[in-house]
Parts: sequence; C-alpha cells; structure tokens
Amino acid sequence: MLNVKTLIVSVLDSNCHLVYNDEEALIVDPGAEAERIKAAIEELDVRPVAILLTHTHFDHIGAVDEIREEYKIPVYVSSEEEDWLQNPTMNLSRMQGEDLIVRAAEHIFQPEEVIEIGDFSFKVVATPGHSPGSVSFIFADGEFVVTGDALFAGGVGRTVFPGSEPEKLVPNVREKLFTLPDHYTIYPGHRETSTIGKEIKTNPFFN
Repeated sequence: MLNVKTLIVSVLDSNCHLVYNDEEALIVDPGAEAERIKAAIEELDVRPVAILLTHTHFDHIGAVDEIREEYKIPVYVSSEEEDWLQNPTMNLSRMQGEDLIVRAAEHIFQPEEVIEIGDFSFKVVATPGHSPGSVSFIFADGEFVVTGDALFAGGVGRTVFPGSEPEKLVPNVREKLFTLPDHYTIYPGHRETSTIGKEIKTNPFFN
C-alpha cells in the first residue's frame, strides 16, 4: 500500500512529498530543511531509495545534496533541466541572493516513461509551462499524481520565470492530468491536496 507524507519546507512553503510503503520511500522535491526531512523518514522507519524532482527551481532542490549524501541515493530529473541544477540563474537561487549549485543527477527522465524503483512503479508525464522540464508523476497503484508546480489546488504555477512557456501550461494539464480519473488525489508543489475531479470543476484557470 502506498502512502504520502507531505512536509512544507523552504521560504516559499514548498511541498516535499515522501511516497512510501512499509519498507521504502521516494523523496520528491526536497526543497529545504534537510534535518526535518530526515527526521520524518526516521519516524516512518523506511529506507529512501531515490530523489525525484518535478522541476529544478531552488525551492524544490535546496536539500538535494544533503539528503542524497545521507542516504547514498540517486537523483532523477528531466533532460530539459538537468543543467539547471548547476545554474543559479535558471534555478532562480541567484534571485534570492545566494547561488545554489547541486551536483548532476544520476538519472534523466524520458517522456512517458514508466519507472520502477524498488517496489515503486510510476509514470512520468511532461507538464511544461511553469518551467520547460516540469514533470508529473502518476502512481496508478496509489491512485494519485504528484504535480509539482504544474497544477495546484485552485491554481497553476506562475509563468513569469526564465524558460516559462505560458501558452503550454493549461493545455498540458488538460491533456496529461485532466484525463486521469476524477478521484485521483493531486499532491502539488505548493498548497494543499485536491483531486482531479475537483480541479476540473472549480479551478479558475480551466473554467
């Protein structure tokens, strides 16, 4: 059985999601506060097996290297943003006055790829717009999707940053996410959880 524990981290209240079963965990977007993330993992008594990045803005990657070193686990990222981990302008950390440089990822997502890590299986779908390499992770076994900054409860990610493509965001969400069953839970990069059906009906960006 899959479970999700969400920690709100970073100065921008980003969500770090721990997707876990009885023994293992995937860490999605460890944006900051590595000690809190590690404490949550210890409390769950699970073994991390990978770090997944929905995109590479600083508020989603700030604790990547510390978590990676602690557990000796690989990082997965989209090909469009693999270089952004080392680029403070593109990962927006320079805007905050402190250059963030993260070591290169060990694995690169392929579009529409189904990935198996340990006992986890999920599909990667490209949902660019907020950033060119934004991806979402569909966990059919758990009937949920981790949407990063593509889709929020009642909103979508901002499209005013380097590499943003406003014209792509809404169509990509409609095509890649709104075709999922209505009852699927969404775990976004900011704000609270929601469901696909609720966002189709009430999200002002789609109505």
